[in-house]
Amino acid sequence: MAKFIRKLQRIGSSTLVSLPKEWVEANGLSKNVEVEVETVRDAVVITAGRKGRPSREITIPYPLPPGENIAADLTGAYLLGYDGITVRGAHSIHADDRERIRNSTRRLAGMEIVEENAATVEMRFQLDPGTLDPRRILRRMSSMVLGMYNDTISGLAGGDRSDLGAMPSRDDEVDRQYFLLVRLIRSTMVDRRPAGGFDLEDTDILDYRMAANLLEGAGDAVVEIAAAVATTSLPQEYLGRIYDAVKRLELIEPKVIDAFVNNDRGLAIEAITMHRSFEEAIQSIKSPVGRRQIPIDYLDLVYMFERAERCWADIADLVKPVYPG
Repeated sequence: MAKFIRKLQRIGSSTLVSLPKEWVEANGLSKNVEVEVETVRDAVVITAGRKGRPSREITIPYPLPPGENIAADLTGAYLLGYDGITVRGAHSIHADDRERIRNSTRRLAGMEIVEENAATVEMRFQLDPGTLDPRRILRRMSSMVLGMYNDTISGLAGGDRSDLGAMPSRDDEVDRQYFLLVRLIRSTMVDRRPAGGFDLEDTDILDYRMAANLLEGAGDAVVEIAAAVATTSLPQEYLGRIYDAVKRLELIEPKVIDAFVNNDRGLAIEAITMHRSFEEAIQSIKSPVGRRQIPIDYLDLVYMFERAERCWADIADLVKPVYPG
């Protein structure tokens, strides 16, 4: 990306700036040609010859080369921001691969199969990018993971554990939102205009990518915890001890997300302080009760909770410090 320095000029009541000759010639511009001008915080984006976001299309030839995976190829094309993805075969698509295509499409929010025949499956992204906001997607992810967490720890307190087996499918929806956010971020890096509507800088966009990854990791950790709680043979005394220490996380997590989305450093510090208190509580329950040896299953479960908590704590650390002057 080339950079040029220009001085502002005053002509009458207008303030003008000249465009680099190299950029004008490269885009085939001339006098009276219209360009799109968009203001983004402290920047001005000038776009040549585009009335709107161009649709991006890709065709994946079938059968795939040895070692390739149709699900991975579809997910990769989705995350790269392609609006239309077509799998086209030289002959009929095998039934197993067709089912893999359908299952992959279900995991990609906004992507729908719009046409299908023996040798072709065409998918198209149906959501309007202008209606998507990384803040809302991140909050949705957070709400889903926290709901999973609360339902899981209720099993520690003697609650119903019959629904814990559904956690992997609930985590699939978290993954759908994660993929959608990654797609939005990558598309924004290619075409900066949507970022103006988000009012986010480049560093903010990258932080959202990191925060989404951490939330996705928290969801995976909760799935692991749920499986352990559903099958544990630990006495209720041990489970209750863990529950008393980890239930406070449901109060911390909303503060973390609010602090991150609103870039509220004061709220982030409050959340970080609460996380330190959580970590102290976790350390305290690692000690033996009386002279009894601590069961390995008990310690494994405690470490799982530490992993989940660390994900949310790392999101709080992403909130930028405020420096004077």
